[in-house]
Formats: sequence, C-alpha cells, structure tokens
Amino acid sequence: MSGIKNARLAEDIKREISLLIRERIKDPRVSDGLVSVVRTDLSGDNSHCKVYISHINGGEHTAKAVEGLKSAQSMIRRETANKLHMKKAPELVFIADDSIEHSAQISKMIDEAVGKEVTADE
Repeated sequence: MSGIKNARLAEDIKREISLLIRERIKDPRVSDGLVSVVRTDLSGDNSHCKVYISHINGGEHTAKAVEGLKSAQSMIRRETANKLHMKKAPELVFIADDSIEHSAQISKMIDEAVGKEVTADE
C-alpha cells in the first residue's frame, strides 16, 4: 500500500513543481521557454526526490533550466510542502533529461521512413 501512496505523492510533487515553474519562478533560465517536469522519483522514506527536467529547445537550455531551478530549490521545496500539507519536504535534486528531444528525433526518423515507403510504392 505504501508503494501506491509513494507514487501518488510523487505525482503530486510533479504537478506542484510544474505549477510553480509556470507561475512563480521568474528566473530567465527557467522562464525563457517551455520547461517540463518529465517525472519525479521519490525515495521510499520520502526524504529525497529526483526531479527530471526537460526543455523544448534541447540539452543546453535544459542544463540552464536545471541551474535556475537549483537556485530556487528552497522556495520550490517550501511551497510544495505547504501546498501538499507535508510535515517534512523531501530534498529535491533536479536532473536534466533529454527524453523529449530523443523521442522527437525518433518520431522524425519514423516520419521520414514512412514518407520514403510511400514514395517508393507509387
């Protein structure tokens, strides 16, 4: 049962951090484009939470966004704990994640392959 609670809490943390990124964080490294929280991994004892971040413009922008979020970590941690009524907020670790960029490249390759098949059949 605690696994379900842990997964639900991790999803709630993800939602709250996404909301804070959109509405409260004014750091230009974070607010200059579309920054997404890809996923959160919460430890079993709820003391640590890995937050995977992606930027629509790719790796360099993602790294800058992660640095901006690290500088706002204490505010994000405090606001998340208050919103979710947590007695002790987990330590947040922001990690750059390029999975969105990678999946876009795969999708592009599939579209190109399908396009070549269609023209070869005609």
